[in-house]
Amino acid sequence: MNPAPAPAPATPDGRKPSPPAPSGTPLRPRRPNRERVHGLLMSAPALGGLIAFVGVPFVYAVVLSFYNVRLGSPLPPRFFGIEQYRRIFTDPDMSGPFLRALVNNLTFAVVVVPLQTALALGLAILLNRKLKAIGVFRSLFFLPVVFPMALVAVIWRLILARSGDGLLNSALHTVSFGNWGAFDWLGNGLTAMASIIVLSVWQGVGFQMVILLAGLQQIPGELYEAAELDRASPWQKFRHVTLPGIRGTLVFVAMLTSVLSFRVFDQVYVLVKGGGLDEDATRTVMYQAVTTAFDQHNIGQASAITVVFFLIVVVLTLIQRRVVRTGNED
Repeated sequence: MNPAPAPAPATPDGRKPSPPAPSGTPLRPRRPNRERVHGLLMSAPALGGLIAFVGVPFVYAVVLSFYNVRLGSPLPPRFFGIEQYRRIFTDPDMSGPFLRALVNNLTFAVVVVPLQTALALGLAILLNRKLKAIGVFRSLFFLPVVFPMALVAVIWRLILARSGDGLLNSALHTVSFGNWGAFDWLGNGLTAMASIIVLSVWQGVGFQMVILLAGLQQIPGELYEAAELDRASPWQKFRHVTLPGIRGTLVFVAMLTSVLSFRVFDQVYVLVKGGGLDEDATRTVMYQAVTTAFDQHNIGQASAITVVFFLIVVVLTLIQRRVVRTGNED
């Protein structure tokens, strides 16, 4: 006689476990990941715009860089291969201005990124206070961001005018009791790039300030109260509370400023064409590409310049991200 099957063990709450589903019962199909679908739907307009206005033009620029294309020429495009790229690095007539523009771009970025980020952080800390009419001061510092860069360049062209009627020369003439003469700030090779840097920082620092101000307002006030109880100095509060609290925001601002600093073009073009700016001292890669395309009518060469510059910026951005990630891990 076969022994009776042992009863199934009871669960901790005293109830018997439910019997397993028969092997022949089909499993219920899984539902699609709704969050993933919703994310794709919400990002579709941005991705579509990115592909349409960035991806497609860049691919078209890569294709044009392999052809000899002249703007307004009745001749059809002629395949050039890598000749345009070879000329950029080996032809003295083309490699000289391109390398000079690249050095100017790097100089501009090396100075502007730390300077503008530090000024934005200082202004954000200064305006992160509960005072009357603090919103007015925040708006005043943010106001230059609203102005187009072309308009800002025109205003600074009046400030830095070479004659004695220039606002800066006139102010220095008054302060020095007539001992300061007219100085060509834009035409002098030593001060031309410095003028562009000051102009750009003045126009863009308000945008970074707003981002950092939002990051400062996310730091819990209890941390500062605990620092007060520990009798921490203002520098210790800044180093051990403020900086760790906005580290991610600060990294984002620095990377954004780096990308924008490589796109400098408007202020250089406006001041070169109408303000007597020293072209060789302030020539940037974007300026070189635009003038090659529309002044020299060489679309193929301009496309090759933009492709090379894009690859250089991508490499520098990846290196920067690597360094920042290593610093955060430490």
